[in-house]
Amino acid sequence: MPLPGTPFDTADDDHLREECGVFGIIGAADAASFVALGLHALQHRGQEAAGIVTYDPRSGFHQARRMGYVRDNFTSREVMDLLPGSIGIGHVRYSTSGDKGPAVIRNVQPFFGEFAIGGAAIAHNGNLTNALALRRELIERGSIFQSSSDTEVIIHLMARSMGRTMVDRMEDALRKVRGPSRSWR
Repeated sequence: MPLPGTPFDTADDDHLREECGVFGIIGAADAASFVALGLHALQHRGQEAAGIVTYDPRSGFHQARRMGYVRDNFTSREVMDLLPGSIGIGHVRYSTSGDKGPAVIRNVQPFFGEFAIGGAAIAHNGNLTNALALRRELIERGSIFQSSSDTEVIIHLMARSMGRTMVDRMEDALRKVRGPSRSWR
């Protein structure tokens, strides 16, 4: 519940707004372990599924996405050994968009994309209000979606961007998406 006097304290918005949980780290020798701990602390933000993507300069990107709790999926050495690297991002899922039926692995974030200039992983907490329109437009231009999550739209927008750097592509993509508007006092 928003605290009285905070930006989201409105008369018609008096309910809890928990949506997913995202955790990232840069510069840790075993980033996946730190991400798993962060996701465990955020488990209350999503119990359907969790995912981690790491990056190691020698071997590239690695990912593991699993259904269920963090503690049941990201505590075994076998799984954590699949995620080398000093950069990592993770996500715990509470479905607010995409398929509303039984959770499916294809909607578990982070999503990863390989572009001509390199790769990127993205995890997003919330909803994109123009995702369906953007998705339709991207499909008409040849994009092939793997999930029903609105977050995947961002990866496709980045892939189609003509930005020279990954930051340029991210900025370009984020200029096109819209989120729910909230009242600010």
